[in-house]
Amino acid sequence: MTSLSADILHDILKRLDGAALARAGCACADLRDISREEELWENACRSLWPSTDHDDVRSLIISVGGFRKFYADCFTLILNKDIPAVQTNKTNLFAEEWDESDYYYYFDDTDELEKVFPSDFVSLIDIQYKDRALYSNIIWGIPSSDGSNGWFNNCPFRIDVFHHSPENNDNNDGEVFLSTINDLPSVPSLEQERKDGKLWRDLNDGIKLSWIMINPKMKLAVNLSSWHPLGGQRHWPTDTDFVLRYGSVLPAKEVLPCQVAKCILLMKFRMTSTGNEETGEPSTLALTELNMQIEDMEGVHLNGHRSLLVLKEALSCHRSRNYSEVLDSCHLYLRAQSQLKEEKIRSECRFETLCIVTGITVFASLCVMCYRKFDRF
Repeated sequence: MTSLSADILHDILKRLDGAALARAGCACADLRDISREEELWENACRSLWPSTDHDDVRSLIISVGGFRKFYADCFTLILNKDIPAVQTNKTNLFAEEWDESDYYYYFDDTDELEKVFPSDFVSLIDIQYKDRALYSNIIWGIPSSDGSNGWFNNCPFRIDVFHHSPENNDNNDGEVFLSTINDLPSVPSLEQERKDGKLWRDLNDGIKLSWIMINPKMKLAVNLSSWHPLGGQRHWPTDTDFVLRYGSVLPAKEVLPCQVAKCILLMKFRMTSTGNEETGEPSTLALTELNMQIEDMEGVHLNGHRSLLVLKEALSCHRSRNYSEVLDSCHLYLRAQSQLKEEKIRSECRFETLCIVTGITVFASLCVMCYRKFDRF
């Protein structure tokens, strides 16, 4: 190693990805010093996130701590195991009691230093198919947020990044397509796909999504995606649609009574052509939808104000490189959410039973009173 010059070592390290570069820096003192150079981490970020290959994004990343810090913050995934236990046999299913008006509606009583605005966030979005860049986008602020006041704070939070309608090709710019040319499996017919699910498995295994949220004021960044799909639906709502769901479980201890929220990143593809082997026409999928929403454990979509507070808290949450550990935390959330739904159903059944018993008792009492009244005559 000592016989190699620093330039040669630099040329070797710049060919590595971020994970290999970090491991190489632990090998010896010479590699450690070279591996800390920002140029190497900038190359690693650009290869993994093509959206960072812009001058304005480069300046933004440098201002929040540099590419090495950015990679460390965004390559790891959000890990949240603090899922609250559901309080059974209680009217309030969570330990902390909140006023409904505080939960659902926005009141401008926050300290100026604690306020969060839609313009405080920058989104870097990248989609890969089999480690090849498919789509990249940069969003400065929250689209259609109408400033810090207005409808945004009290309406359900939603970011629509991509909305393409294959039926109306005249008004769609920047279409994103996948076909057998991109190594997509050929689909002889939808009937065959429903039987073997070959295309569906390929999408689950091959499509990766990264949604990085940066707050320049806080100088922090976080990846809200799970890289790989957490779930999805085949042939919904039509036979030609494929829905993939990504996301993460976000901490919300100071924002929601359930103390956690789920970030849902939804991606939808539609089959525009099944292909024809005789004519050489490829099977083609079109990306038709990509959006973000945030919901609580009861499945209620949060409003704009609450969502911004959740995103702010997520910027400083715990992370992990272990995907299986992150997946386990998501399953833990789903089990708690299922338990909450079951407890709500049981509570509603108990209330309905109480109403029925009360009604029968009142009716029986009235009948007895009427019987005694007429018995006197």
